Amino acid sequence: MPFRRCFNSARLPRLRAGIALVFALMLFAGQLLDAPLAAAAPDTADAQPADIAVSLDAARSQIDKIQKRLNEKSDVAPTDAQLVELRTSAQEAQSQAESAAAAVAPQLSSVQARVAQLGAPAPGSHEAPDLQAQRKQLAKNQATLDSQLKLARLIAVEAGQIIEQVTKLRRQQFQAQMGERAASVLGGPFWLELAAEWPQDKQRITPLLDELREALVVLPGYTQAFVVLASLFLLWLSAAIRKVLLRLTAEKVAPGRLRRSLYAVTVVLLTMATPMLIVQVWQSGIARHIDTGLSESMVAIFDSLMSAAAVGGVCAGLGYALLVANRPSWRLVAISDTVASGLRWLPVGFAVPAAFSWMTLRLAALANVSLAASVALDCLMSFVIGIVIALAMIHWRHLRRRLKTEGEEGFVQRPMPFWGTVLTALIWAALIAGFVCLLLGYVALGGFIIRQLIWSILILAAAYLLSALIDDGCAALLHIIDRNAAQTDAAKSSARSRSQAAVLLAGLGRLAVYALALILLIVPFGEGPSEWARRAGYLYEGIPVGEMHIRPTSIMLALAVLVLGLIIVKLLKHWLADRYLPTTALDPGMRLSAATLFSYAGYVIVASLTMTAVGIGLERVAWVASALSVGIGFGLQAVVQNFVSGLILLAERPVKVGDWVSLGGVEGDIRRINVRATEIQMGDRSTLIVPNSEFITKVVRNVTHANPFGRVQFVLSMPVSTDVEVAGKLMRSALEENSDVLADPEPSVLLDSVTATGIVFKLTGYIKSPRFTSEVRSALLFALLQQLKDAGLPLVTPASIVVTDEAGRIQPALSSAAPPPGGAPA
Repeated sequence: MPFRRCFNSARLPRLRAGIALVFALMLFAGQLLDAPLAAAAPDTADAQPADIAVSLDAARSQIDKIQKRLNEKSDVAPTDAQLVELRTSAQEAQSQAESAAAAVAPQLSSVQARVAQLGAPAPGSHEAPDLQAQRKQLAKNQATLDSQLKLARLIAVEAGQIIEQVTKLRRQQFQAQMGERAASVLGGPFWLELAAEWPQDKQRITPLLDELREALVVLPGYTQAFVVLASLFLLWLSAAIRKVLLRLTAEKVAPGRLRRSLYAVTVVLLTMATPMLIVQVWQSGIARHIDTGLSESMVAIFDSLMSAAAVGGVCAGLGYALLVANRPSWRLVAISDTVASGLRWLPVGFAVPAAFSWMTLRLAALANVSLAASVALDCLMSFVIGIVIALAMIHWRHLRRRLKTEGEEGFVQRPMPFWGTVLTALIWAALIAGFVCLLLGYVALGGFIIRQLIWSILILAAAYLLSALIDDGCAALLHIIDRNAAQTDAAKSSARSRSQAAVLLAGLGRLAVYALALILLIVPFGEGPSEWARRAGYLYEGIPVGEMHIRPTSIMLALAVLVLGLIIVKLLKHWLADRYLPTTALDPGMRLSAATLFSYAGYVIVASLTMTAVGIGLERVAWVASALSVGIGFGLQAVVQNFVSGLILLAERPVKVGDWVSLGGVEGDIRRINVRATEIQMGDRSTLIVPNSEFITKVVRNVTHANPFGRVQFVLSMPVSTDVEVAGKLMRSALEENSDVLADPEPSVLLDSVTATGIVFKLTGYIKSPRFTSEVRSALLFALLQQLKDAGLPLVTPASIVVTDEAGRIQPALSSAAPPPGGAPA
């Protein structure tokens, strides 16, 4: 069904009404949520020096306060929430300083350009008063802007140092908390302390609840109804969009895995966006009817709700996308319908406690509850999430056992792969370790293990979906290109190259996804997007490992440079060999040698660029050369000797592609000169691989090196009574009548000698190639013997025909014994 029919179909009247309601909702929301927007930030490029000075003073004051707070000595160490607040303030100051620097830099450049345009005053000359005033004002502005630029850069550097210091303190505090032990939840002291702290905790929590209750009470009835209806409409719209996307992907996307992976990723994004939009609608509705705006605590509450909605949406979306319990044909993971249907409760059952845990831990930190309450809440949430994961693992194992015994039509139960067994064992080990730590009182460590297990599951599931989407997208793109390509020999020959490029592109994309997943796996569960962005920044900044500094982006850039460089060198080599060099006067062998030398030079340049991209300068490859020299000294002598010999063959060209050579009893045509060896095609069409050093160190006979002509020569002995004029004309006509014998050089018939046995004629003819000597000689002998017989001109008895090769040597296979003296004619 086409796209237009999806909306004109009578089966979806509610969808058209829903879209109209969306526009009405947007218009009404624009009137309802017409709170004054924050003033747009002024253009930094037009900022005045006075405004920049005020901004820098504020940033400087903020940095001083943070440094004072970090340097003050107190018995109570700052909490993690306070450290996060200090880091956020430092990031704001750093951003403010960087913006100021970005605004001052072009202004300073403009002032410096005007000063250079005015130039220095000539010695002894008198300038006009207005010019002197302008010069003085420019100098003043230059000094002011220069000092502001230096101050802004200094503040940015100090803010960066503070951010690193806060990060280090948080890491140290986190490591210290992991080793702390509280009273066990199995003992009475823990519950007695919790009961004793409950009145104070209730007083801390009550203001937040009262403020939230008052915010809900002040909402008018029509606003409450609108917010509720908008929330319900968003849920309905999400379900409707999911159905439309399912239909569109089934009809518009090519058959294959791409439609399934694309639909799965879309489901995850849609499931995550829906609860976040609902939270945003409630926040906007409440903020509209509070004159003073939302307080900091209310903003923090809604931020916690927003992040919890995102976490819950991601958990549920990944579960729906991987299980697809109601549509088995759209399932990416190779699991049976029995397992998928049995675990259909898992997305919601996993998402709700994960989101609730995220939200409650943040609200507890916001309310600053007691340590006993924090420990109890952390322990409770960790136990709930761990129990959910354990139940899912147990139920999954039970379903696999039932499937193994009962079976399922159309599905073959395969044994679990090794990585699946390892992953299952790691999950159980993490659960057991987390539960043991929680029960023994190491709540921070146990909660961290459980939350990190959740985070790892989410990251691995998301990485699987993204890698599947990249792989399927590249495969679909290759299919489209092959389908639209012309079915010619050239197109078919390049199909393998396109397939390799698609596989390589998919591999690079998956490598980027795995690198990002590895970076995010070390982010503790509960951190916000700022920490994610900072960890993702490791892809560019690099990760120090000992004395090495690994930068994933540099490695990916080097791989891209290598692949792109090899493709460019290959394309240019084909262009030289097929398009440009054929237009020159070079022979085919020289053209192939030139293209090969160009490819060698291109590969060297690509390797150099790849090392530069990865951060290894050319001046740092001395140790590589030393290692290679040691390797050459021990075992690579022959390889290097053949490589250098190959370069000599391509440069000096004692032999070239297409030559007919003879080497050590081996004779054939050179078909290819490679880096290490040369390929020689024998007369029986077999190929002989000869090391290149053989052509440099041994005697080589090149039949076609200087003169490509072949020579046919043989000697005939005839009786003394033979009419030499008639015989000579007959022999010459036989040579001239053969179409393979060249007219230039002219064939010749010579009376070589007169012996006691008869007279000797030497016949010589030239052909276009020595490769056809045997065929032409045979044809000449057939024709000449027949003509001599018809003319009554016999040979001596026994007949003697001596055939010589290209070097004038007698070929024994074609020579006969000398006739006895006085032999009678045949």
